[in-house]
Amino acid sequence: MSLRSRDQKHIWHPLTQHQLYPETLPIVKAEGVFFYDENGKRYIDGISSWYTSMYGHGNAKITAAVAKQMQTLDFVMFSGFTHAPAVELSEKLMEILPENQAKIFFNDNGSTAIEAAIKMALQYYYNRGEKRDTLIALEDGFHGDTFGAMSASGISSYNGPFEDFLLKVERIPVPTHDNRDEVLDQLETVLQNNSCAAFIFEPLVQGAAGMKFHGAKELDLLIKKCQDAAVLCIADEIMTGFGKTGKNFASDHLTNPPDILCLGKALTAGMFPLSITSCSQKVFDAFLSNEVTKGFFHAHTFSAHPLGCASAIAGLDLLNSVEILGKRQHIAENHKKFVERITHHEKVSNARCKGVILAVDLNIKAHRYGNLRDTLYHFFMDHGVNLRPLGNTIYTIPPYVIGEEELQHIYDTIEKALDIV
Repeated sequence: MSLRSRDQKHIWHPLTQHQLYPETLPIVKAEGVFFYDENGKRYIDGISSWYTSMYGHGNAKITAAVAKQMQTLDFVMFSGFTHAPAVELSEKLMEILPENQAKIFFNDNGSTAIEAAIKMALQYYYNRGEKRDTLIALEDGFHGDTFGAMSASGISSYNGPFEDFLLKVERIPVPTHDNRDEVLDQLETVLQNNSCAAFIFEPLVQGAAGMKFHGAKELDLLIKKCQDAAVLCIADEIMTGFGKTGKNFASDHLTNPPDILCLGKALTAGMFPLSITSCSQKVFDAFLSNEVTKGFFHAHTFSAHPLGCASAIAGLDLLNSVEILGKRQHIAENHKKFVERITHHEKVSNARCKGVILAVDLNIKAHRYGNLRDTLYHFFMDHGVNLRPLGNTIYTIPPYVIGEEELQHIYDTIEKALDIV
């Protein structure tokens, strides 16, 4: 049997309606900016495999670090124990995280990083003798698929069957220059009428919503109002973290840093499932007590996995290296040129970029999962580029190590795709 046929016998794939899409594409190899199917066809990984493999697949520095760690300490539980990779990673992260961050809690993926953050916020007030039961979130935000993360998310195609079981969340519009006063008034009403524990947001770019951008100044106003009201602010940097917006973190564009910050995906350069939830000293101190139950009783079996920590350390060594910084800047400059080239195209309603993130909205309506999206997806794959449109939004977040020829092929393929719309 072929790999595809064997897959169909037993595997249930994520984000898939198997009645409509029973087949998957078998991938047998990945190297650099490419992955290869079982027939030998190669594809440019135009979205870095969900924004993770930013230094390319099989990066020699990262694979060597993981292989070396395997020979020393493969795994040890993290409750009651520690190890050098976790300690070194925490030290390296503290060098580049916003200045108010002080402590790091390890998880195993983006959703669980958000889950930990939400539980931290709720228990922060519980430990202080307050019951706060409400989260504030931006409309169209996406924070993951576990229940707390899903509660904070506002995309109905993911949440529909579970709406009656979610945490209490008040949503406010994404702030812009034009609506910021109205949004601030709405936030004030939410704060006055609810016992709010936290405000959770994707800083500057809402990924799953279609790479929607918003300004740092407007977001700063919301953060300040929340923090002035003693509401903790949680920055979801699962997608934006590690250089994608032009700075180490999207939060670096802000004046008011978050109280809690969530990182995953590119943390380990796609090499290993690992995430973190960092927080300020103020948040951590609320869990210090002679009462054992005021500790944060939340754990994952594979927390701070040594192999994941080793890959993250190697990735951080690359992040701000002269070579990668230059490549990041090169991609950002080329994105700007492409936006200028395509922005007035008759089938484009909005083209934009920030750092290595490029998004193009088509001027036609399209369902998140539907015929247009499928047509575009297959067009891109037929042309050797892995891009996954979000409704009528085409986007790319290429690996930092992408070459000039491959980057231009992504642009050319996007432009050609407009002819089939």
